[in-house]
Amino acid sequence: MTNIENEPVSRSFQELPRMPGLPLIGQLHQLLRDPLKLLSDAAKLGDLVVLRLGPYRAVLVNHPELARQVMVTSHRKVEKSSPVQRAGRALFGDGLLTSVGELHQRQRRLLQPSFSRSRIEGYGHDFVRIAAQHTATWQPGLKIDVPEEMTKLTLDIVGKTLFDVEVDEDSALIGELVDDVETLFRNAVLPFPELRKRLPLPSTRKLARARARLDAIVYRFIAQHRASRRDPSSLLACLLAARDEQTGEAMPDKQVRDEALTLLAAGHETSANALTWTLYLLSQHPQVQIQLQEELDAVLGGALPTARDFERLPLVRQVVSESLRLYPPAWLITLAATEELEVGGYQIPKDTLFFIAPWLLHRDARFFKDPLEFRPERWTGKSQDGMPKFAYLPFGGGPRICIGEHFALMEVALVLAVLLSRWRFELAKEAHVELLPALTLRAKHGLPMIIGAR
Repeated sequence: MTNIENEPVSRSFQELPRMPGLPLIGQLHQLLRDPLKLLSDAAKLGDLVVLRLGPYRAVLVNHPELARQVMVTSHRKVEKSSPVQRAGRALFGDGLLTSVGELHQRQRRLLQPSFSRSRIEGYGHDFVRIAAQHTATWQPGLKIDVPEEMTKLTLDIVGKTLFDVEVDEDSALIGELVDDVETLFRNAVLPFPELRKRLPLPSTRKLARARARLDAIVYRFIAQHRASRRDPSSLLACLLAARDEQTGEAMPDKQVRDEALTLLAAGHETSANALTWTLYLLSQHPQVQIQLQEELDAVLGGALPTARDFERLPLVRQVVSESLRLYPPAWLITLAATEELEVGGYQIPKDTLFFIAPWLLHRDARFFKDPLEFRPERWTGKSQDGMPKFAYLPFGGGPRICIGEHFALMEVALVLAVLLSRWRFELAKEAHVELLPALTLRAKHGLPMIIGAR
């Protein structure tokens, strides 16, 4: 294992441990078949391990201090420029998720006010109202597919809070995007990306159709905002009103489209994932579900929660934190070295990919006692003492930490409070729980649950 306490001084990249693999393709077939197993096996070799993925060279970074060196100390020498990020631009363009350099910094500054704490507290009413409306027709004994229901719910929330639009009629199409992302992820690391992009492959045509239909939706949102008196403080209104600091020119519609689509897609998918896995964990730990409902009864007294209740519901927050530890939606962070840099005392060549896996760090016994157990109490104040900061990365870290972190935490907590105030959740007998690690950590076969009255 790489020894962080006694870092080697300026050692060669060739001295790092390497995963055994096949000629030419290395571990590419393993990455496509079972990426979680590949990374788990690699982590057994050390905290810095070299992978060969066809034409790409990657290094798994599996220690909080090394992750900090990559994401903070050397942040000017790395970019979100992995094959997956470049493929993502085919759909999202240069939105906040995929843009780099000065463009990313400028767009982040522009969007930051929409994600301030005071603004997010203002969204709280919509979080609760939409969750209550969405579940108003539920009846005891109803069977639901939790990922599907949570996706619809979070799409409605993002549409209303950030864009002041209704997305009901478009939710099915946006849901198809989530499925297309899986194809995008699997194809991103295959050789000859530019050639495959020009070939009339089914996946290429499918992605082109999805992009055209999504463009139509987002450009319709833009037109509606310009033609009507919608919320002038919404994120979309802010994008349309923005002016270049030097030229005074408005943001091009193409850039507005890129940012809007990125936040619409990424903003709902991660929250839907978090809610899905939280409800799953509670179904497997009914005593915690009961304790959580007792807290809701004591604090809310039968009323719906408000943003002010967020701080008054510690167990809800602890449950969400523990769920994000065990099932982080962003299970893998990929970066690329834009120049040679040093990590852990080793010289890492330019163009090397860095894999930082919250999935591994969050389940590492060096940083979390009994790491595979669901223990919300580990997130009480003193229990976190001594935990390395970069051992817990559900929203990434460093300058590119997720801009929507506080939005997502409050959204998931308040929606969870609405759901559990009235209902209990039981996993259906036929449920087959299997992970699908695409761009987010999804349930491969859905997650059927039975709704019961409390």
